[in-house]
Amino acid sequence: MSAAVPSPAPAPAPTEHPPAVQSAIRKIFRRVVPLFFVMFVANYMDRVNLGFAQDQLRADVGLSAAAFGLGAGIFFIAYAIFEVPSNILMERFGAKVWLTRIMISWGIVATAMAFVNSVEMFYALRFLLGVAEAGFFPAVIYYFSRWLPDSHRGRATSVFLMGSGTATVIVGPISGALLEMHGIWGHSGWQWMFFIEGVVSVVLGFVVYRFLDSSVESATWLSREEKDGLVDVIDAEQHRREEGRATARVSRWKMLADPQMLLFLWIYFAINVALYAVTFWLPSIVDDIGGLGEFQVGLLTAVPWLFAIAAVYVSGRLSDRIGKRRPILVALLLIGGAGTLLAVFVSPWVGLGALCLAAVGFKPASPIFWTIPQSYLDARAAAPGIALINSIGNLGGFVAPTAFGLIEDATGSTKGGLVGLTVVGFLAALSVLLVRGGGRNDAVRGARRVRGGAAPRVRGGVARRVRGGAARVTG
Repeated sequence: MSAAVPSPAPAPAPTEHPPAVQSAIRKIFRRVVPLFFVMFVANYMDRVNLGFAQDQLRADVGLSAAAFGLGAGIFFIAYAIFEVPSNILMERFGAKVWLTRIMISWGIVATAMAFVNSVEMFYALRFLLGVAEAGFFPAVIYYFSRWLPDSHRGRATSVFLMGSGTATVIVGPISGALLEMHGIWGHSGWQWMFFIEGVVSVVLGFVVYRFLDSSVESATWLSREEKDGLVDVIDAEQHRREEGRATARVSRWKMLADPQMLLFLWIYFAINVALYAVTFWLPSIVDDIGGLGEFQVGLLTAVPWLFAIAAVYVSGRLSDRIGKRRPILVALLLIGGAGTLLAVFVSPWVGLGALCLAAVGFKPASPIFWTIPQSYLDARAAAPGIALINSIGNLGGFVAPTAFGLIEDATGSTKGGLVGLTVVGFLAALSVLLVRGGGRNDAVRGARRVRGGAAPRVRGGVARRVRGGAARVTG
C-alpha cells in the first residue's frame, strides 16, 4: 500500500546552532513555553476537576456511576468532532486570537458547570466544554514545530505537558478545599469549585492575549538576527524532511491509509484510555481507603502526580539527550501497566503506591509519544496530522471513564477496569515496536558526526512558503 505520509529522510539534523539561534531558543523557553505551561494547568484542571466533585454531584443531581462516566467521557466526543475544524480556523485567525478564544470559551463553560441541575444539563455542558477546548493541544504542538528546532521540541513538549501533571497535583488539594465550602451562601461545595476554577481560566485568557505572538516574525522581543536564524534552521529541517516526498496537498483520508498513522492513532488512543481512567477514578479509589475528608482525599490524589511530574521531566530530557524515543516509550507503557495490575491485588494504601507507579508510566508516555509523529510528519502534514492523531486518540478519554462507570455499576468495584488498563498498556508497548523511525534516533547519531555545524540556509521553496501557517487539509 502506498503511504500517504512517508517516513522521514535520514539526513541528520544538527543539535548545536549559531549563537543567534541559541539566544532565540533561550528566550522562547523563558517566555512562550511557561505561558503554555500555565494555560495547560488551567485547561487540565477544568477538564478533570469533575472527578473530585463526583460524590457531591452524583448525590445532588442524581447521577449513577454509569451516567457520571458517560458525562465525563462525552467531553472527548465533542473534542474529537471539532478538533480538526478548530485547527483550520486557527490558520485563518492566527494562534494569538484563536488560542485566546479557546481559553476564554472553555472558562465560561467550566463556570457554567456550577449550575448543573439535571442529567441532561450535565451531558450538555460536558459536550460544550469539549467543543470549547477542541484545538488547544494540537495548536500548541504545531506552534512548537514552527518556533523551535527538532532538537528542542522534545523538552518544550515535556515542559508544556508537565502543566497537566502540575494540574493533577494541585487540583486535588484546591478542589478538596473548595468542596469544603459546602453550604456557604446556600451553595454546594461542587458549585463553588466549578465556579471559581472556571473564572480563573477566563481571567487567564485575557492575560494570554497580552503576551502571546502568532509567529516568529511578529515577536517584538526577538531581534532580526534571531528571527532570521531561527526561521532558517526550522526551514532547513523541513527541507530535509521534504526530500523524496510528494509535494501534493495532504488528505486526511490518505493519512488514514498510512499504516504508520494508524499505529499513531492506536498508540495515542491507548495512552489516553490508561491516563484518563486513572485521572477520573483516582479520587474514588483513594476514597476507598476510608475515614478521609474531602481535603484529605485531594491531598492523597496529588501524590501519584508528584512522581509523574518528575518522570515527565526526566524522560523528556533523557529522550532529547540520547535520541531514543521508542525504547523509552515502551518502558513507560510497561511500567504503567505493571502499576495498574499491582493495584488490583493489594490493599487500598499499597494500591495508592501502585497507582504512583502507573502514573509514572502513563503520564510521561504522552510527551514522549508526540516527539515521534512530529519528526515523522512534514510541515504540510503537521497541523492536520497532529489534529487527526489527537482527535481520534482522545476518544480514549471517552472510553475510559464510560467503561469504568459501567464496570462499577455492574460489579461494585473498579478492579476489572484496572485489569483492562494493564492489557491496554502492554498492547500499546508492543505496538510502539512496529513504528518506523523513532523520533531523533538517526538525527542524533548524525549530529554527533557533524557536531558544531550550523544548519544550511534555505531560500525560497516550499519550506519558506509554509512558514508561520498551518497546513491546508483536503479530502
